[in-house]
Amino acid sequence: MKEENNEKLLLQGLARNDKKAVETIYRLNYSMVQSLIINNNGSADDAKDIFQEAMIVLYEKARSGTFELNCLIKTYVYSVARRLWLKKLQQASRFGGDISVAENTVPVEEDVEDHHRRDSEFGMMEKAMDGLGEPCRSLLEAFYLKKQNMQEIASAFGYTNAENAKTQKYKCLVRLKKVFFTHYKNGTGNE
Repeated sequence: MKEENNEKLLLQGLARNDKKAVETIYRLNYSMVQSLIINNNGSADDAKDIFQEAMIVLYEKARSGTFELNCLIKTYVYSVARRLWLKKLQQASRFGGDISVAENTVPVEEDVEDHHRRDSEFGMMEKAMDGLGEPCRSLLEAFYLKKQNMQEIASAFGYTNAENAKTQKYKCLVRLKKVFFTHYKNGTGNE
């Protein structure tokens, strides 16, 4: 639900031409489109052009007021970019005008399924982190997200030395795995 609200806020921001929303959508999606284009006979400049065109399509849809997004923004942007790129390839006759060859080159269905699966797994991991409690949540975030070393964590969390902090991190990881796999087995957040 949280991600869905965030997506709606991003679309509303885009419709208002809010700089932060535009930058966020760009940051979260550009590298994906760039990989798509470069891995399918395109250049970095092609990727910029296609991404801009896809953003214009998304912007116009968001401004229409009737647009209902039934997937993640990244899935929509990827799909639009893929279609635009296939069309450009066809026009450039790089594939001899046979779009079915290009369809095999850009397997969007698998990519979209992978994105959905990863989103689902990240959602379950977020639930597991929420259910972990303190100080484990903060300790794991300090190590994995903030990239702090064990000595820094020991002083920040009041452990006597880095070894004790390392032991606690291990215990927290075991607990996180247990919580995560409980969610995973129950299918929470999984389709």
